[in-house]
Amino acid sequence: MPDTTPAARLRELLAADRLVIAPGIYDGLSATLVERRGFPAAYISGAAASVSVLGEPDLGLMTMSEMAAHTSRMRAATSLPLIVDIDTGYGNELNVRRTIETYRRLGVAAVHIEDQVFPKRCGHLAGKAVVPLAEAASKVRAAVAAREDDDMIIIARTDARAPLGLVEAVDRANAYVDAGADMIFLEAPESERELEAIANKVRTPLVANVLARSKTPVCSAEYLQEMGFRLAIYPLLAITAAAAAVDAALGTLAHSGLPPTNTQGPAELFGLVGLDRWLSWSKEYETAPSADSKNTGLT
Repeated sequence: MPDTTPAARLRELLAADRLVIAPGIYDGLSATLVERRGFPAAYISGAAASVSVLGEPDLGLMTMSEMAAHTSRMRAATSLPLIVDIDTGYGNELNVRRTIETYRRLGVAAVHIEDQVFPKRCGHLAGKAVVPLAEAASKVRAAVAAREDDDMIIIARTDARAPLGLVEAVDRANAYVDAGADMIFLEAPESERELEAIANKVRTPLVANVLARSKTPVCSAEYLQEMGFRLAIYPLLAITAAAAAVDAALGTLAHSGLPPTNTQGPAELFGLVGLDRWLSWSKEYETAPSADSKNTGLT
């Protein structure tokens, strides 16, 4: 589908019978690895961005411009449809409009906007609060209007489960559907029974957030698909794996004075990000100039 937009491609994927799995990416390497493994889409998490770009926790510290620049680098590294976390929209309805317009220009396939009080925090931390329903629904409507005729998918996220309970969270989710949201992301359900209740009571396609050691049980893709979820995001899978591997390698160096030797060498590492393609392209322009080429045609 080379002539379709990333958003149109994601819509086609979501319309099929198979759950769309979107691993989280946080830099060019992780984006490349996700695409090499054949996943159909990738997710850009605000949490992973805050950790990787700022070296800070997910407490609403990333600005819109910082997140857009981060997304632009991911867009350059992969052709996959990108689903992007835009937190609370970075302000009121005007800010939401500017955010959506920015991400449209970046070719983003989908965004999710949430109803937390700003500054927000990771959905699996204690101490969350949500804004009034009318305010949150207004920002969802603004996001839908700002995309104009673009295929961008607007995902409304509610964090109401923790502060207000599951019933209120489901009610909010359906209110966001009425406001025009294409999909719902009900954050941090606390059991499989709650996941099933969400699947039965929310009136639009659903997003599942899969995180190890979080408030929500880790479920298989098969289970989520059976429950009716259409999209599963894995925000911290890559960055936590990388953090553990880097910390282990540094521990080896600190303990022994030697780096691990069971790692990739330079050529292998560069090969992951297209070394052969770059060298092949370069060779096309390395031919020796002919005698005629010295004549510029100028007199």
